[in-house]
Amino acid sequence: MDTLITYYDDATDERVALTAGDLGAWTAATAALLTDGCGLGPGRQAGVLLPPHWQTAAVLLGAWAAGVEVSFRGWSTAGLTPAGDPLDVTFVEQRRVNSWLDNVPSGRHQFVLGLEPGGTPAAQVPEGYRDYARAVRPYLGAAPPNVQIDIHGPATVDGSTYAQYGAIAAEVARTQGVGPGDRVLIDAAAAEEPLIWLLAPLFAGASLVLCANLDRSRLDERISAERVTRML
Repeated sequence: MDTLITYYDDATDERVALTAGDLGAWTAATAALLTDGCGLGPGRQAGVLLPPHWQTAAVLLGAWAAGVEVSFRGWSTAGLTPAGDPLDVTFVEQRRVNSWLDNVPSGRHQFVLGLEPGGTPAAQVPEGYRDYARAVRPYLGAAPPNVQIDIHGPATVDGSTYAQYGAIAAEVARTQGVGPGDRVLIDAAAAEEPLIWLLAPLFAGASLVLCANLDRSRLDERISAERVTRML
């Protein structure tokens, strides 16, 4: 099967390649974790404080598959429900919890992601959190939850609908010249907004080469090796 997302971290030499089936399995598992494991569904709210990463893709798509409204404006914590008024669930990068504990909104269910190579568990799990990598694995291979998604219902905490986000993602892809079959290289540091690095390519029928800590001295080699046709 063709690769849908290839993730690189040039700081660690990590490379992970996911087919559509692989990403679908992680998405379904995350959705099942939320619905079956946490009892959440449409009308509930999730805060996602994660950088562009293949696991972030699974978290976002899994939340939406469960009908959960997402706030991902929290990379600098702006736009998330403030501390003291907890969200239903939060997904936080480990170093954010450790460094910005007072600024990280609380959740009734709290998951930490170490974003370790290969999706292995976090090296340390802060008090009050569950490790996402451990929590989600029992659900890998599960069928997607049977949740009816209203495309005119809210996809995000601020009330933007699924239909609106789909239209915006399609327009971003069009303006960037991204179309079906394209292989899109994305500098994670320059495209933190999921509409750019995740949704636009997927809506266009393209695949992603997502590069964290991009070493530009290796850029030409990567473009050739991954058969890149577009860059964002």
